[in-house]
Amino acid sequence: MSEVIITPNKPIAIELEPGTYYRCACGKSTNQPFCSGAHHGTGFSPIAFEVKEKKVVHLCNCGKSAHAPYCDGSHNK
Repeated sequence: MSEVIITPNKPIAIELEPGTYYRCACGKSTNQPFCSGAHHGTGFSPIAFEVKEKKVVHLCNCGKSAHAPYCDGSHNK
């Protein structure tokens, strides 16, 4: 399995419309923080999540959250 490329240790705050999204898990996406398909052959898969109403979400950007794709503050530990 390839290594995850870790980006800055702070969550990504982004307002999303209702729908299904795919959070990049490999760090290689050209469409960060969302999957672009760049994970093929890495052993990683994107993390699917659903937003039911328009809102700001905080996506994990350190790869340590127990509640991925959402930030749980693990980057502070």
